[in-house]
Amino acid sequence: MALILNIETSTAVCSVSLGKDGELLAYKENKEGMNHATHLTVFIDSILKENQLKPVDLDAIAVSMGPGSYTGLRIGVSTAKGICYGSNRPLIAISTLQAMTAPLLKNEAVISQLGDPESSIFCPMIDARRMEVYTAFFSYKNEEIRETTAEIIDGESFASDLDKSEIVFFGDGSAKCQSSLQSQNAIFVSDITPTALGMIQLSEAKFNDGAFEDVAYFEPFYLKDFVATTPKKNIF
Repeated sequence: MALILNIETSTAVCSVSLGKDGELLAYKENKEGMNHATHLTVFIDSILKENQLKPVDLDAIAVSMGPGSYTGLRIGVSTAKGICYGSNRPLIAISTLQAMTAPLLKNEAVISQLGDPESSIFCPMIDARRMEVYTAFFSYKNEEIRETTAEIIDGESFASDLDKSEIVFFGDGSAKCQSSLQSQNAIFVSDITPTALGMIQLSEAKFNDGAFEDVAYFEPFYLKDFVATTPKKNIF
């Protein structure tokens, strides 16, 4: 039974939710691109003030741990750590891909399309680069059944799995894979992005289990090393 602030900045959507006992109390988001440094602290301050709260009134702060944008994850985690330090509250880390999957499993329009939802596989995808995605497999109970990896998608990707089960592909990485994954068992769902809404029940469960991170040493799950790029043309 907890009051938890949830922070999600792993992709182009910046969002913050306030959950109490696993239920939504307040939510704010911005979908206008990578402006997280501008919006995140404003959203947090607004949610706390609108609910007459201070950081010390929270029971924990949860942050989306990745994979996703290197810069986005750094902003989210550093902000969450700052609140934890200042308020002496525990830090909870939530898998970005699992948080994406949580609301989809409650979407009756999607679940009703499946022949046997309990044996289906749920495959969130975050766009990486070119034909690469960050992805994992989750069960109908939102349990990870294949660990998070960076996958380069081609016509043979997931072929053996698609021969055995229906797989629901979703997330901003799934759109570019649709033409490659030709199977009657491949189901694609559009307009699914990681948000702090999907974190609420997951963070509550981790709080109840006492699954906290070491605030001093916790780092986001980048999955891949950050690679800096330089323009091809010298503008000077």
